Amino acid sequence: MPAVPLIDAQELLRVVGGPAMHRGQAYMRDGAVLALDWDPDAGQLSSRVQGSEPAPYRAWLFLTPLRDGRHRITGTSCDCPVGVACKHVAATALQANADHVRERSRAERERTRAAHTREPGWREQFEALLPADESGDADDVDPTPLALQFELRELGDTFSRWAASRGIKRRTANHKLGVRPVIRNEKGRWVRNQLAWSTIAYQTQGLAFDADQHRWFSQFPGLHRATGVGYFGQNDSWLYLDDFANPLLWQLLEEAQRLGIPMVSAAKDLTVRIGRRARISLDAQRTDDEDGGIRVLPVLDVDGRVSGLSGVSAIADHGIYARRELSDTDATTRATRRASVTAEIVLAPLEERLGATQRELLTQPAGFLVPAEDADEFVHDVYPELADRLLVTSTDGSVPLPVPQPPTLVVEVEYTDGPAVQERWHWEYAHGARLTRRPLRRSPGAPGHRDRDAEDAILARAGAALSRRDALAAPNERGVPDERLGSEPAQGGAQPDDAPDRDELAQPDGDAQPTAVADRTLRDVDAAEFVEHILPRLVDIPGVEVRELGTRPDFRELDETPHLVVSTVDSTERDWFDLGLVVSIAGREIPFRKIFEVLSQGKTKVLLPDKSYFSIDRPEFHRLRELIEDARELREWETGPRISRYQAGLWEELEELAWETQEASGWKNTVAGLLDIEAVPVPDLPTGLSADLRPYQRDGFTWLAFLHEHGLGGVLADDMGLGKTLQTLALFAHAREHPDVGAGTDAERRSPFLVVAPTSVVHNWVHEAARFTPGLTVRAVTQTEGKATGSLAAAADGADVVVTSYALLRLDERAYQKREWAGLILDEAQFVKNRTARVHQAARDLSAPFKLAITGTPMENNLMELWSMFAITAPGLFPTSRVFTEDYVKPIERVADTRMLARLRARVRPLMMRRTKEMVARDLPEKQEQTLEVDLAPAHRRIYETQLQRERQKILGLLEDLDRQRFIVFRSLTLLRMLSLDAALVDEDHEGVPSAKLDALMEKLDDVLAEGHRALVFSQFTSFLGRAADRLDDAGVRYAYLDGTTTKRGEVVEDFKTGDAGVFLISLKAGGFGLNLTEADYVFLLDPWWNPAAEEQAIDRTHRIGQTRNVMVYRLVSADTIEEKVMALKEQKAALFASVIDDENAFSSAVTAEDIRSLLA
Repeated sequence: MPAVPLIDAQELLRVVGGPAMHRGQAYMRDGAVLALDWDPDAGQLSSRVQGSEPAPYRAWLFLTPLRDGRHRITGTSCDCPVGVACKHVAATALQANADHVRERSRAERERTRAAHTREPGWREQFEALLPADESGDADDVDPTPLALQFELRELGDTFSRWAASRGIKRRTANHKLGVRPVIRNEKGRWVRNQLAWSTIAYQTQGLAFDADQHRWFSQFPGLHRATGVGYFGQNDSWLYLDDFANPLLWQLLEEAQRLGIPMVSAAKDLTVRIGRRARISLDAQRTDDEDGGIRVLPVLDVDGRVSGLSGVSAIADHGIYARRELSDTDATTRATRRASVTAEIVLAPLEERLGATQRELLTQPAGFLVPAEDADEFVHDVYPELADRLLVTSTDGSVPLPVPQPPTLVVEVEYTDGPAVQERWHWEYAHGARLTRRPLRRSPGAPGHRDRDAEDAILARAGAALSRRDALAAPNERGVPDERLGSEPAQGGAQPDDAPDRDELAQPDGDAQPTAVADRTLRDVDAAEFVEHILPRLVDIPGVEVRELGTRPDFRELDETPHLVVSTVDSTERDWFDLGLVVSIAGREIPFRKIFEVLSQGKTKVLLPDKSYFSIDRPEFHRLRELIEDARELREWETGPRISRYQAGLWEELEELAWETQEASGWKNTVAGLLDIEAVPVPDLPTGLSADLRPYQRDGFTWLAFLHEHGLGGVLADDMGLGKTLQTLALFAHAREHPDVGAGTDAERRSPFLVVAPTSVVHNWVHEAARFTPGLTVRAVTQTEGKATGSLAAAADGADVVVTSYALLRLDERAYQKREWAGLILDEAQFVKNRTARVHQAARDLSAPFKLAITGTPMENNLMELWSMFAITAPGLFPTSRVFTEDYVKPIERVADTRMLARLRARVRPLMMRRTKEMVARDLPEKQEQTLEVDLAPAHRRIYETQLQRERQKILGLLEDLDRQRFIVFRSLTLLRMLSLDAALVDEDHEGVPSAKLDALMEKLDDVLAEGHRALVFSQFTSFLGRAADRLDDAGVRYAYLDGTTTKRGEVVEDFKTGDAGVFLISLKAGGFGLNLTEADYVFLLDPWWNPAAEEQAIDRTHRIGQTRNVMVYRLVSADTIEEKVMALKEQKAALFASVIDDENAFSSAVTAEDIRSLLA
């Protein structure tokens, strides 16, 4: 059985319709059907079909089997814009039929060949290795020729039986034109050989057919039966074209000729010819007798060959056929016909659908005689009415018919309030004094003769004039077709091939007209452009008549250059200013709302109340629209545009666009300092600060004092080890010495600052404050309200600074919110990067006039972490997370949009201060980094490869739903990472398998310690740190140890700083931040991770201010393991950070399914 079903073609045509069927045929011929999948149990045929979009469409057909082996369609679906019964569905069904027929034909050939010969088994095996020709013709059995046979058949005694009309010279109403499939027999004759239309698709009588020709014959009866009048009676070998109502017949016959299917006659004296175009008309001639009357003869013109209508019959309402006698002088067939051929059956499509007048003429082929005394009446009264329905000529010139006037394209232009202009188009035909109105669009079957060539020529000229409208207008600025007027929308322009065009949705017939000519209503600027530029062009076009209704408005285009004035005005709402935007031109001032409305609609011109208009198609106005949309996304505007104090970067761009700016004093004072730190007055250093600030630290303190004074939040994002804590402590001392300076109420300014830090860093803040600002009262909160002996209120009363942990803020959120604070400081603020976490929400909800985030890594994995930071510290800077994702995250991370990256940096710059060590600490000792590749021991390698294959199969099957399966996927990745370190970490049975990485570490430490250096050793896995500790114990090396379970953290750190331990084993999560360990000058990173910020934080425990020796960093990487892939992924993450924070040009994103695939590659 073939792998795909055979689908009833009648059902297919009924379901999808003619236009979609035609397009589906083209798609199938062009190879657009990429794949078919047939599920016979579910009765579902699915496919992938390539359209104009990069990604293929998916189409489905739901089928029910019939008794004869074919399938009936019960439903369709497609993910293209049409959705159902589309060209992709049609192409799928046609491809399935073609494949089905091809497979069945191949099976028939194989059975035929098997009956004659049997090749040796080894030949069959090799034959399977050889590629077969696509058509299947590589077999040694030549395909049997197929032909379409025609016969004029006479109605017999019974209604359902037709007999051949042998030797008939005239066609009567009891004859029809039958067609059937035939084959050429061994004697060269065309014979039926038991072929029948009802079974030809799946019963080939053991014959080998050309696959494409067989497909053509299989589809033909289905299209015929779709007319609703065809049937298979006792003799189902014939189908009758008289009843073939679908005009796709002519495309089918054209395709048959391309496929090499002969058109043959059943009668030896007949040949068959398919014409290109036929037309029925009338020919008026004077009679030769004395009476001098007028003979009006119906004539048929087929491709320029004219004959009478005798013997002519209709094929439905779209074509004709006739038996035509051939003469010896007939040049068309003389060269190729047999000597016995004396006549031909000619059939051709009609230029225009067969109307009632033409159909009546078929019954009166002899024509009409007009007496001489009535000739004038015929010419002046009857002729105009006839000419209105079909072509009437006098080929011999004996009857002086009025010269046909070319059609006139009339456009009625009505002016209405708005201002608006309504265009209404139609044709007018003049026949003498008679004037006939015709619709713009030629409709199938509509009465009346149309001069197609003249209409098309006039339409082309009118379309050329109207095309200027499209050139003047933006894509969505063109006139909207007026449905109330029964108008046709514009059809021009390059339309995607897979767009749900009108032919597919409504399936109209007739000719498509040029784009610009259509009934429509134009408003505002569109109307002005039409009246001033288009209308004069239409008036000058021959064949076009313009009729104006109403008074034409006096539109006028202004040529002056528009100027933009931007201003800010103080408002009653904190942090917000009213934003004024005014455009002036030629002494006129246009309010912002009008401009923004036009800009947001994508229009390029503005119409003023006095009917003048001007262009805003200038770069500064397009940029203005983008900037205003940015501002508008932050909040809804009730009274007009507004701008937040946090949007200093936005204001800077507005200033560049404006001709003039007018700033409120409050705005000027705030924004100037954000945009230029040198414009900020430098405050004196607080007397209570016991430290000398470096120049860059002094700038940082000045910036923080400015933010605090104006109640602005920000992010201090200096590199690790540059003294962010010291700069912040200087701000605390400054605020205490100037209690009247700063935002917020008097009570808030006199309240303590709240510092939230990781638990491991809380005591470090207390220690650093006692060292640098001994005059400040700093208290640490280390227990929840329920466990603490004293309440939070008791700790805060009388304190200048309260230090707590993120865990306690989350657990005692309400207690912290009840207090008044002078400011909120978030140290290691990456802890609040998850916007969905409760601690993030707690920090956002806590009320404070000043909020500062401190972090050396404001972004570790993706841009949303940056949004999370500013959502707390500068809530007026960015819009919602959803809008931020659409505007920034997707363009930057997915498509590397440099324009949006530049905009993001411009927004962030005023509210983020970041200095790297290379920029400001040139006296810091050099840092050298080296990656050491370690080869796994053979036994270790075998274990790793076995586990890798097992985990790879499991993970790759889960990546399609990574969000739901993330935990399982990362658990497997973690298993592979641990296995890259030491096989015993995964299974105790591998205890005897050596760890090459521990061996390499011990070898390096021997050299480091022997030379008097001290080392920090970091790992994410405490179990691996434990195994490293065992090796140090065995070697007699003194070391310190710190992980998340260490209770006396401060003592451990101090012991290493002041003691003689040469090695400090540290968990990356517990000790990667908040420590100052400049006593060490070597760093070992035992296991790489894809977050580069975590490693940099660890390195900066020793490479920081206070370090006097060069720092050497070793990264140990197991070769040919997942660790190598992690290193490559980590570089991408570092590039993302640099592109946004450090002003470089690289892009990346968080860990994706594709990243994980690369890890397992």
